Amino acid sequence: MKRQTLDTGWTISRLRAPSSAPALPNSIPATVPGNVHLDLMAAQLITDPYLDVNEISQDWVGRSAWRYRLAFDWDGEDAERIDLSCLGLDTAARLELNGTVLGETRNMHRSYRFGIGDHLKSGRNELIVDFQSAYEHGEEVRRQLGSAADIPQNYPGPSNLIRKMACNFGWDWGPTVVTSGIWKPVVIESWSKARLGSIRPEITLQGSQGVARLHVEIEWADKGTDSVALVLSIGGKRAEVRVAQGETHALIECRIDNPQVWWPHGMGGQPLYDLDLQLLGSDGTALDGWKRRVGFRSVRLDTTPDEIGSAFTLVVNDVPVFARGANWIPDDCFLPRVTRERYRERIAQARDANMNMLRVWGGGIYETDTFYEECDAAGIMVWQDFLFACATYPEEEPVYSEVEAEAREAITRLMPYASLVIWNGNNENIWGYFDWGWQDVLGNRPWGAGYYLDLLPKLVAEIDPTRPYWPGSPYSGSMEIAPNADEHGCKHIWDVWNEVGYETYRNYIPRFCSEFGWQAPPTFATLAQSIREKDRAPASPSVMHHQKATGGNDKLLQGLEGWFPHPQNFDDWLFVTQLNQARAISYGIDHMRSHRPTCMGTIVWQLNDCWPVTSWAAIDGAGRKKPLWYALKHSYAPHLLTIQPRGNGLAAVAVNDATLFWRVPFTVERFDFTGKLLARHHVWRILCDRFENTDIDIPTEVATPGDPRHEYLRARLGDAEAWWFFEKDMKLQYPQPRFDIETIQTTGGITATITAQSLLRDVCLFVDRINPNAEVDDMLVNLAPGESRTFKIKGISKEAFDDADLSAILRTANQVAERPHH
Repeated sequence: MKRQTLDTGWTISRLRAPSSAPALPNSIPATVPGNVHLDLMAAQLITDPYLDVNEISQDWVGRSAWRYRLAFDWDGEDAERIDLSCLGLDTAARLELNGTVLGETRNMHRSYRFGIGDHLKSGRNELIVDFQSAYEHGEEVRRQLGSAADIPQNYPGPSNLIRKMACNFGWDWGPTVVTSGIWKPVVIESWSKARLGSIRPEITLQGSQGVARLHVEIEWADKGTDSVALVLSIGGKRAEVRVAQGETHALIECRIDNPQVWWPHGMGGQPLYDLDLQLLGSDGTALDGWKRRVGFRSVRLDTTPDEIGSAFTLVVNDVPVFARGANWIPDDCFLPRVTRERYRERIAQARDANMNMLRVWGGGIYETDTFYEECDAAGIMVWQDFLFACATYPEEEPVYSEVEAEAREAITRLMPYASLVIWNGNNENIWGYFDWGWQDVLGNRPWGAGYYLDLLPKLVAEIDPTRPYWPGSPYSGSMEIAPNADEHGCKHIWDVWNEVGYETYRNYIPRFCSEFGWQAPPTFATLAQSIREKDRAPASPSVMHHQKATGGNDKLLQGLEGWFPHPQNFDDWLFVTQLNQARAISYGIDHMRSHRPTCMGTIVWQLNDCWPVTSWAAIDGAGRKKPLWYALKHSYAPHLLTIQPRGNGLAAVAVNDATLFWRVPFTVERFDFTGKLLARHHVWRILCDRFENTDIDIPTEVATPGDPRHEYLRARLGDAEAWWFFEKDMKLQYPQPRFDIETIQTTGGITATITAQSLLRDVCLFVDRINPNAEVDDMLVNLAPGESRTFKIKGISKEAFDDADLSAILRTANQVAERPHH
């Protein structure tokens, strides 16, 4: 097999456009992989759509048709077959080589292969790829479907009719930038005799053995009589099978005794084995090859009925795992910009926040191989949605066959990755069918249930029997039980944020919470890079344009009710809404983790952003950590101590997600805000076994305040601590924050030691205001009077920090809890 990547020399030109579109040159340099928006930006023909309100003036890009053109030389390779392999075309394309039409594509999520041996010529060749506008393609499909297309859809655009990244058309956190182009590599592959087709590796554990069982499809170039050999090597083992001429399927297997086992982050290591599959001719000549890094582990989903309802627990290597995670969306609207380094950084940020799972959400893409490789290496489990989100979907042609082909390819492609632990049919579509009024519109028309309850489970069972499948998120496990029931399956909690305050989290004890979230703006540095200084006000057109949720800014303020007064300036608005987001999500996670094993997973919405926006993300569109990220690091710690209501009193709940038992002294104390000790309870040792919780009753005399406005509890259990305030912030009589600060220059940054002279709650250092690249190691720290904490800050000098005005940099809840005086 010889491969020639076609990645240089491309140009684009516009074929059709709305009348409002500006004039363009006839030929524009293009980058492949890439897309039209990126090429227009590189040529300075459009401004960055992420800045200000530029997005709305560039709608014409996604409504235009485009031509990619490449002239390339061919040396007349002597091969029996020559194919053009296109790994990703976005979305409806027509390919032509030297005037001959090769074919058409209709799916961004599939790869395509065309035989081109009869159409190549020695010397100069011309390849043309014409892309229809996604809107035009959507209308074409709508006409084909007729009345079957008139079904509910939660967001604008034809994303439920065509197989394209749905959030391209806009979401409640994303802009409408409808892309077009060659978003993955294009390669000419020359081969003779035979080549490897699809490869389905079942990599799992059976007792003490690691099993690598590969189902291999072989494509033949001719009808000769020679056989070929498949040779599989892994972990020092080797297997070989002969395949007769014309046989298109083969099975080859290796077994390894007592292999090193792959574990989720925090439970063990992530050893990966080099798997090498070679296709050899009868004379031993290498014809083709396939290599991956694989991990041995087992996984199943426990849905056993119990006295509450039914479990929803992922079991890895026969150990029930509490999933501590976040939802993942595409990390950029312009997918080719997401490099391996960016994936690695983002997944490291998830791991550093003590996560062990990311859910790849169904309104985006089946991620690139790089994403799963990095999750394998980091021990981050992946929950993979099939690509259906917040809409009904036609089950008629031409959609059905595209869905099936796409799913077959996605399942096969992602099978090698140890991190992938569950397939999920859709995002919120079963919920929508029951609770969002869709049935009144649909009548008896198909809406997607045939995919989630029939096609997809059959495909997973056929292609990837080593992994569990679940029809939807949320879903109870039965169409006879409410899809968002607490007692069964996985739940989404969205009345919190949309309708009620985050105190309502305690009304729910789900078996697994796969979505819940709270909004906040991005970091100051990210906001400053996307919105001009004169427009930095909560209700300015630019700030509001970077808020895509309906009524989002109003909900930010509604969510402060009782906790904090409405902020009076932009800096306070930015801080208090970010603080409230962090508080809300910690509140929810701590509550749900305290109810293990009834609840066995919290997947917060969301880890990341695709552009600079006010959203539910912990990491903003520039990759900077919001206060929420630090809250997640605290609440997802393997050792969590949290104070929770239990019965008529309070209890400290020890949550042990570590692999060793936790046996340490326990102390809980009640102080007033001056630091005076008012009550104390001590236990010589508390034992909390691995993967278990222990409730520790707090005696009434400790848990009952004399003055709830001026007192708090502080509990300590080994390396963990928990604080409990008896009232919401606005009722608390916080002292004015007083502190000393000392800085020391270090390699690559500084340390800043803060010594509290008064009670300080939720200490935050927003060092990105000094240097956009600066980062602090912790936030949301509580300090009692006389206590010190040393913060490590990278990307900043002592001089720059000492010279900075700290009024907007060092913030505490004390500063924003008091009602403004008039």
